[in-house]
Amino acid sequence: MTPRAVLFDLDGTLLDTLEDIGRSANAALQEAGFPTHPIEAYRRFIGDGVAVLFQRALPPGSAEDREAVARGVEAFGRFYGEGWDATTQPYPGVLELLDALSARSLPLGVLSNKPDVFTRKCVERFFPSQPFTVVFGQREGVPRKPDPAGAVEAAERMGLAPSQVLYLGDSSVDMTTATRAGMFAVGASWGFRSVEELKAHGAVAVVDHPLDVLGLLASPR
Repeated sequence: MTPRAVLFDLDGTLLDTLEDIGRSANAALQEAGFPTHPIEAYRRFIGDGVAVLFQRALPPGSAEDREAVARGVEAFGRFYGEGWDATTQPYPGVLELLDALSARSLPLGVLSNKPDVFTRKCVERFFPSQPFTVVFGQREGVPRKPDPAGAVEAAERMGLAPSQVLYLGDSSVDMTTATRAGMFAVGASWGFRSVEELKAHGAVAVVDHPLDVLGLLASPR
């Protein structure tokens, strides 16, 4: 079935948020007296929500300490809240892709494991003119990706079956989410993880530039 809507991951797919996330996480670690990491290391830490990010970033022994993780999450929220858009930008070609999809009148959505408040801020700040049907970050009471619940809910909001939705993401979490939801899983090679990871976790296709997505969709009406 040719996809009739597109659902996007956010970090590493629509937006290059690596430096702002890494800097904020390092500030939280430093505040608590823990070692920091090179910004590039956060490519492997991002994708499963802030709590898991700190489980990965904390040193052995502290990663299992729930209080240490909770303090990290709280501090990250403060630091990220002060500089979440300092260096973040859409990847080249993303704005053009969104414009082309809007011109085709295709429903668009965002599904991220970033906290919902920051997911919405990012979309409002960087894509103010895009008519997203649904924007979901990590929300209370909804399991985070790779659980498919959020993806299925997004498809329902779009008025479509999950099988009619193309899901574009940059990690194994995204590909697993799409596969479990019954969506068309497409990997973004420009993101935080490798092409090999995307293919190993169910990517039906991998694109090297945002506009390549157009070739996977139905012709304009």
